[in-house]
Amino acid sequence: MKYLLLLPLALLSFIGYTQTAKKNISPDDLFVNNTFSMKSVPGFNAMKDGRRYTKIDQQDGVQTIRVYDLQTGKVGKEIVTNEAFTENGKAIHIDDYSFSTDETKIMLKSESQNIYRRSVLNKIYVYDIANGKKYTIDEEKVLHATFSPDGSKVAFVKNNNLYYRDLESGKTIAITDDGEKNKIINGNCDWVYEEEFSFTRAFEWAPDSKRIAYYLFDESKVPEYTIPMYTGLYPDNYTYKYPKAGEPNSIIRIRIYNLKSQKTVDADLGKETDQYIPRIKWTLDPKELCVYRLNRLQNKLEFMLVNAGNGESDVIGTDKNKYFVDINNTLEFLPDGKSFIFSSDRSGYTNLYRWDWEKRKLTNLTPFDYDVADLVAVDKEKELVYYTAAAHSPMERKLYSVKWNGRHTETITPEDGTHSITPIEGNHFFLDKYSRLNEPPVYYLRDAKGAIIRTLEDNKALRTKMEEYNLGKIRFKKMKIGEGEYYNAWMITPPDFDEHKKYPVLMYQYSGPGSQEVADRFPIRDFFWHQMLAEKGYIIVCADGIGTGFRGEEFRKKTYLQLGKLESESQIDVARYLGTLPYVDKDRIGIWGWSFGGFMSSTCIFKGADVFKMAIAVAPVTNWRYYDNIYTERYMRTPAENQAGYDENAPEKMVGKLKGKFLLIHGTADDNVHFQNSVMMVNEMIKANKEFDSEYYPNKNHGISGGNTRNHLYNRMTDFILSNL
Repeated sequence: MKYLLLLPLALLSFIGYTQTAKKNISPDDLFVNNTFSMKSVPGFNAMKDGRRYTKIDQQDGVQTIRVYDLQTGKVGKEIVTNEAFTENGKAIHIDDYSFSTDETKIMLKSESQNIYRRSVLNKIYVYDIANGKKYTIDEEKVLHATFSPDGSKVAFVKNNNLYYRDLESGKTIAITDDGEKNKIINGNCDWVYEEEFSFTRAFEWAPDSKRIAYYLFDESKVPEYTIPMYTGLYPDNYTYKYPKAGEPNSIIRIRIYNLKSQKTVDADLGKETDQYIPRIKWTLDPKELCVYRLNRLQNKLEFMLVNAGNGESDVIGTDKNKYFVDINNTLEFLPDGKSFIFSSDRSGYTNLYRWDWEKRKLTNLTPFDYDVADLVAVDKEKELVYYTAAAHSPMERKLYSVKWNGRHTETITPEDGTHSITPIEGNHFFLDKYSRLNEPPVYYLRDAKGAIIRTLEDNKALRTKMEEYNLGKIRFKKMKIGEGEYYNAWMITPPDFDEHKKYPVLMYQYSGPGSQEVADRFPIRDFFWHQMLAEKGYIIVCADGIGTGFRGEEFRKKTYLQLGKLESESQIDVARYLGTLPYVDKDRIGIWGWSFGGFMSSTCIFKGADVFKMAIAVAPVTNWRYYDNIYTERYMRTPAENQAGYDENAPEKMVGKLKGKFLLIHGTADDNVHFQNSVMMVNEMIKANKEFDSEYYPNKNHGISGGNTRNHLYNRMTDFILSNL
């Protein structure tokens, strides 16, 4: 009888357990159902008064751009709907939009078509808010449509030529007519500038709207690369200019067009043509253009001041480095007309400086032993510079302010973690994307003192969804490697982790120069896939080794001239360290990575053949001779100057050491890290009679995505890990 009494109690206990039992992650959660979708603050566009913003509201297929109050979120007036413009009888879809400087006109972008990483073709429409007039800028899709500062014109690039359209007259004026595919580009970057100098619109309106400064790329001597696209009976060949390490670059001219006279002058860039022009920027004086001039070795950057009327130039500042100079967007001219703010590694850390070129006076605004991450804003009224930095730890980012004289540094966002800051016109407010290792991003509106005004997005739905799943614990771990050396890492352990058991370990890393995967922020990339693997009994570890960022210049640039050597040794050392932990099965350690991370995982399983049981390399560089010259030569110089550095650190030359299981994955249409890299390494593995697995994705680029591709890719990697680790 007592057993019958106990049975209902046991049944009730079981029912209670099943009601609270947590779910495991499935592949469909990751790549089909988008279960763990993360919200941001889309379409956030602050207005020039710094107190209102606009965004796109969508209901029943109608897109409406409305004004909102920043502090309260209260909705204001309606500006325009997508139904104001039609194509083939249907309302357009607004992909993006921007305002003229005086906010009397709005530009709508539709039918987006990506070219490379940053360049996008669009159909462009303009709506005059004051009088309701509507304009179609061109019948075709164009690149880089940009209002003139006075809002009366729109400049754009089409078929390698630069144009502007006068909105009042309706006339389109051709600034250039010599554009030609794979030969001459006006107003748009060539492939390697877009990829490695991180910009694509290669023209700038003068502040008074009277001139346009633009790049002319002569890429006629740059070698071509052809990618077959498998679309029909015979492949379509896509050919473009791609300068590999040691090969010729485009010859750059900076030209300044005068709209009134319709005449163009060339900026005097000196006699050397084998050099880079990574930025141009108008000063506050519309008659003066600043041009960055960088030598091919990328260790000497000069700031040149160009007379817009005649093209004459003077060097007003120089930044030199024994390794290389990093190019960024920190240059800000100050109202005195003789000084600017910029960043430099000259102290051994990335600091912000004020340079007065008339007095030849340099002031370090952040004279501390930590790296500045971003220059956020310059407040010309309060004479303040706002910036983010890793001040107390390489793994944090907080917002700070400092006066132009380098005094009165203040912390604006005191909370530990990562604050990614978007400035808002007037600097009365900032948008703060804030997260921690275990906390998905929250978007705060903060005032200039750091006070939280309101929460724009808290990702509550994602947090709630995460509580439904059987997630492993993620935590930081500082790994001591050798005498006085340590690496920052995070570790995910299985949900039912028992320190008295032995677990296999999968290491993930990127490891590229100045990169950082281990920070006190929510680890978005592949986090939930890694959690799925943890649920299956794997420990996941990511460690930032030598060459990664925010630990000072010497740690970051120690890999100079031998890219891959110390980085791979770091990961091998981490694996050996993990093998000493009582809960790690040292015979079951694997590693994976993508792009530079794929280069590293390849190198690691070859060099660390007795340490790693398996590796996955996605879209890897296999010999730096195959990669583009701006990136590669920045860290390696040319093959002619550094033959040993290239050959001794090429995975394709190490394949004879392979012992473990190896999966190689690549997209055949990768315009960045060419499929050639994998083909050449496969050829060497065949010669060495090495067994390996491979997967290629037809017509897919470096991101290997689209349709069912990601689902297939990650299922393939999951199966490989389960079978071989």
